[in-house]
Amino acid sequence: MTDSQRWAGERLGLPEKSSGSLGKMGRRVSALLIDWSAALLVSYAFFSADNTATLAIFALQSAILTALTGSTFGHRLVGLKLVRLDGVPVIGFAKAMVRVGLILLVLPAVIWDNDNRGLHDKAAGTVLVRR
Repeated sequence: MTDSQRWAGERLGLPEKSSGSLGKMGRRVSALLIDWSAALLVSYAFFSADNTATLAIFALQSAILTALTGSTFGHRLVGLKLVRLDGVPVIGFAKAMVRVGLILLVLPAVIWDNDNRGLHDKAAGTVLVRR
C-alpha cells in the first residue's frame, strides 16, 4: 500500500471492513480449496480422477458460476462474491473466461497489486469482496 492509501481496496472505493470490503487471503484460499475439491470429487466419480478432467471441471464450474452468479461454490460458502469495477451487476462470460484462464496459468493469480488484486482480477476488471 502507498502512504496515501490507508487500507487495501480504499482506492477502489471499497470499505475497510464488513460487506463490500476486499476479500482477505484466508477466505480466498479456502474458497479455492473448496472449488478444487468439488471438481476433484466429480472427476473422481466420472473420470477416475483424471488430471485433465479435474482441471476442465474446475474451469467450467468457475467460469459458468462466476459469469452468472458472481460466485463459485467456494466463494459462496466462505462469504465472498466477485464484482465488476465498472458497476455492471453481472460478471458475464467474457470476463469470467479471462479470469479463469489466468487462474489456470497460476502465476497471474499470485502476483498482486497494492489492493491485493491478482493480475487475473485486474485483467478482468473485477474484485473479490465480502458478501
